[in-house]
Amino acid sequence: MKLVKWTMLLSATMLAFSAWALTLDQAKAQGIVGETSTGYLALVQDSAEAQQLITEINAKRKAKYLSLAKKNGISLSQVEALAGAKAIEKTVPGHMVKVDGKWRKK
Repeated sequence: MKLVKWTMLLSATMLAFSAWALTLDQAKAQGIVGETSTGYLALVQDSAEAQQLITEINAKRKAKYLSLAKKNGISLSQVEALAGAKAIEKTVPGHMVKVDGKWRKK
């Protein structure tokens, strides 16, 4: 019975934590995170929470890029450049993008 209570408490705690966690959309809207021409996210402003978020997302992006590169017989850097251009193109006005090494609002 105690195990069930602890499991429920842990689940409730994790659910509450995820509700407080910063989402990518929130981070972009707040100008903390932006898209780069390399196909990956980067910090615009220092934030440990946002850094953890972009580390996780960038790892998933890289795995996908590697898969696409292998599937299409092209280099990872080619996929990254294409993905970066597309991400910047699709960035919502007012969000941050890094072009030619400089951050700017789109």
